[in-house]
Amino acid sequence: MAEASLQGKLIEFKGASLAVMTAHIRETEATRLADALHMMLGGMPDFFAGEPAVLDFAQLTSVPDRVDWTAILSLLRRYQVQPIGVRNLHESLHDGARRAGLALLGAEGLTAGHRVIAPQPASAPAPAPAPVAEAAPAAAPAPAAAANVVAPTLVVDRPLRSGQQVYAKGGDLVLLAGMSPGSEVIADGSIHCYGPLRGRALAGARGDTSARIFSTNFGPELVSIAGVYRTFERGIPQAVAGRGAQVKLTGSDNLHTLEITPLQND
Repeated sequence: MAEASLQGKLIEFKGASLAVMTAHIRETEATRLADALHMMLGGMPDFFAGEPAVLDFAQLTSVPDRVDWTAILSLLRRYQVQPIGVRNLHESLHDGARRAGLALLGAEGLTAGHRVIAPQPASAPAPAPAPVAEAAPAAAPAPAAAANVVAPTLVVDRPLRSGQQVYAKGGDLVLLAGMSPGSEVIADGSIHCYGPLRGRALAGARGDTSARIFSTNFGPELVSIAGVYRTFERGIPQAVAGRGAQVKLTGSDNLHTLEITPLQND
């Protein structure tokens, strides 16, 4: 039983974000990892459904002479995990990870490593000056692009599991399948949840006091708008528990309060 308990902790998945989760690897022996994954996931081969992952080796118990990357990557892909890079990996193992097609990331993750940037269209070469005696008048500058670019709404069509976090930068967030306790969603705009709202929901993250939180099944651990928050250790108000509800700010600029009301009454 002690061995089973140990094996179950050799690998642990934590979602830093919906886009890329982190697999904390504490063992590089593929056979032991296979046992740990089977114990953790019950043999469900489609549990992760193709999610990309960064392999974090900060908690590796000892540095091996070599790593069988082929075996480890094959094992993870069997559970539909798509490894894309490594971080906190000992320098002696870098070459093997590169040959396996994994990116070497900084300790902070993707933001410190290589970032994929959409290629920009090449600028047209400047025309050669016309051979005239007098310089031609300078052409009027092209009008600048509109400064206020509306950020697209981020739509998440899969349920969020405990430990996962999603941030909708600059816009609204739409959750089509809800979220579990222990998950967290953040939006600079409003949050629209069409499934159970069970974790932490923070709207207006950059100070937008007009942002709101909408849910068809209200039951969060915490809600916040523009930094004004409320927790529910004593339970959800009966009028909105498990029902459609919205959260908004009321009051003056100097004294905002959160108001939670049933959707049908607004």
